[in-house]
Amino acid sequence: MQAQLIALDWGTTSLRAYKLAAGGQVLEQRSLSSGIMQLPKAGRIINGRECVDGFELAFDEACGDWLDQQPDLPVIACGMVGSAQGWREAAYRDTPANVANLGTALQTVRSLRGVDVHIVPGVIQRSRLPNVMRGEETQVLGVLHNLAGEAGADLLIGLPGSHSKWVEVADGCIVHFDTFMTGEIFAVLSEHSILGRTQQRGGSFDGDAFDRGVQVALSTDGEIGPLSTLFSARSLGLTGELSATAQADYLSGLLIGHELSALACVQRRRRNSVHLPSIILIGNAQLCSRYSRALDACGFSRVTLAEQATERGLWQLALAAGLVAANPHR
Repeated sequence: MQAQLIALDWGTTSLRAYKLAAGGQVLEQRSLSSGIMQLPKAGRIINGRECVDGFELAFDEACGDWLDQQPDLPVIACGMVGSAQGWREAAYRDTPANVANLGTALQTVRSLRGVDVHIVPGVIQRSRLPNVMRGEETQVLGVLHNLAGEAGADLLIGLPGSHSKWVEVADGCIVHFDTFMTGEIFAVLSEHSILGRTQQRGGSFDGDAFDRGVQVALSTDGEIGPLSTLFSARSLGLTGELSATAQADYLSGLLIGHELSALACVQRRRRNSVHLPSIILIGNAQLCSRYSRALDACGFSRVTLAEQATERGLWQLALAAGLVAANPHR
């Protein structure tokens, strides 16, 4: 099957490259650690020229051989590659943002290979405390396209990760989203605080410890926040109630529990209802499994997992931009 598009999901710490055929079918994919904050530094010859530009080097490493085989393949990229620290800045689009229309606002950078890389803009929510996303908007589009006839319904889409996003969608538009730095805070506490000193990592997932952390977060009922409950990850270890191998999963459950408790409060207030919305999760399967477990404990009973959201979203944006044809053989 002939390739039609190269699609890049280029974030802070990683670069994922997809070679897509008609309809967005994945022919081949790669994952590199060449995010925008850790680009290659060793120079090499690209298209007959010595190159030391980290973006050019990472781009060539990710898909240079694909372009050697098919030099005319269009390229589209989403994520932090379009940030102010990226290869070329793609200005944010304001909420409410019609995600399907983002394909008409791509920023372009010409690579040393002579290939244009089309970069997807992010989305900004302007308020007293502004919120931004880059890459998640493409995944949201991938979910909406997959839902087809249900795309007009109100949705809450969760994207767990270093900076978890919770995105409200109505009539194909991103209307509101919240960001929680849960994953990054977990990493910082585990690696750079006293809480990590007694942790023993590398064992299998301890569901009981995770559930305990979630329940501690939920039981506070807003009376005290995570800055108080976090110390229990150490004190329970000191009193022998939490083993060293259980402490990391307890801490994970504690942080995710606080995140979802806050999310539930926000959703009830914004919807003026005690009923919580259905949720679609996008992301790493293991992390989404943790979130599904915690969401159930928080009262979010309808949780599903979306697959291949990034690839589908990038294909739809390429269609909107005219980079690929819906029916290439007609």
